[in-house]
Amino acid sequence: MNKIPGLSLLRLGNNDIQRWRLQVFAITWLAYAAFYFTRKAFSVAKLGIADDAGFELDKAAMADLDALYLGAYAVGQFTWGILADRFGPRVVVLGGLIVSAIAAVIMGTFATLPIFATCMVVQGLAQSTGWAGLCKNIGSFFATHERGRVLGLWSTCYAFGGLIASPFAGWWAYQVYGDWRAAFISSAAVVGVVAVLFFILQRNRPQDVGLPPVEPETEPAQGRDGKHASFGSCLMTIMKNRTVLVLGLAYFLLKPARYAILLWGPVMVYERMPSIGKVASAIVPTAFEVAGLVGPILIGLASDKLFGARRFPACVLSLLVLTVCLALFVPTMQSGSVLLVVGLLFMMGLTLYGPDSMISSSAAIDFGKGTAGTASGFVNGCGSIGAILGGLLPGYFDTETVFLVFTVTALVATAMLIPHWNSRPQTAEQSLSNPKPRKALA
Repeated sequence: MNKIPGLSLLRLGNNDIQRWRLQVFAITWLAYAAFYFTRKAFSVAKLGIADDAGFELDKAAMADLDALYLGAYAVGQFTWGILADRFGPRVVVLGGLIVSAIAAVIMGTFATLPIFATCMVVQGLAQSTGWAGLCKNIGSFFATHERGRVLGLWSTCYAFGGLIASPFAGWWAYQVYGDWRAAFISSAAVVGVVAVLFFILQRNRPQDVGLPPVEPETEPAQGRDGKHASFGSCLMTIMKNRTVLVLGLAYFLLKPARYAILLWGPVMVYERMPSIGKVASAIVPTAFEVAGLVGPILIGLASDKLFGARRFPACVLSLLVLTVCLALFVPTMQSGSVLLVVGLLFMMGLTLYGPDSMISSSAAIDFGKGTAGTASGFVNGCGSIGAILGGLLPGYFDTETVFLVFTVTALVATAMLIPHWNSRPQTAEQSLSNPKPRKALA
């Protein structure tokens, strides 16, 4: 069987484990990318809603709906990770896919503000099932010493999903049907198909298909009675984990910059470079997302191969470069050079998406100590709160002030991670001292 480039598949003396690892990698990657279709549907539909006399929804109301979604998404991150630890990713993520598709169908069928507001809250809660649950799923099939590069490659799912979801929904809505409602319906169809595939192809852990665990730390958290740990005990475990708390705070400081560029990038570019036109201003920021396909892979390889499964050195070095890029962004736009702006946005994406994926996936799982879903959910929840600020700050302050704040927060996040430079999860230390692979059960 051919291997996925960049994945070091653990040989357990049984071809079944390799097949299941490839299968779980593929279906979880596809599942998280699919969430972006229903996530981006509203942003595409806004173009048609603005011209729809039968559904009066001004920009302020649209912004409020976005805030409802992001708030619900943040709440969901803190909740679903704990439930994924207790009940498994299969139930949690599959439910999220189905509910997200249904909510999108409703939004494409009924155009009223109360229904949209309700569905945006439902969408936020449904889509937030994805990250923590799927990261836990990957962590159950791949060992600590290889997880950096595996999750680095896997984390390209959200950059890829973000890149293709909007053009897909826009094509169906404005080229095929000529109606903004088709953005929701077409996106729901994609998520519905992926939900069926997820049900058929996904499994929570190797033990579910009669294979041995990759390592003990990937086992579900358990209480004293041998049953799954309670909601409260999972949460208390994380709150006592200083490393996970640092990761959460660092992610909170970094996420606003990413969402500000994603949500306000075209506006920022057009304000400083009006001569290039609106179309070009919308295209230029895509360099940031394209880099998101590369950054997670590079930082994952570096953490595993160069730093021996230490996650923090690669993050610190990347964030130092990001800090410089953020400080140079406004002066570069004022230069009027499109090539320089595109190049700098690409570097910003490269040095932001890498630590973004590493902190919220590999590092959170490694230091979650048996509560991988809770840890990744907590860290991503902290980031989601920061994402709300990323959408709000550019609307209240000028771009120079906003990027000065982002430069400072990136520097603070870097300083917070430096004391953990040599931190390595216990399982990684065991793998380095005893690198022989585990054999399959007879």
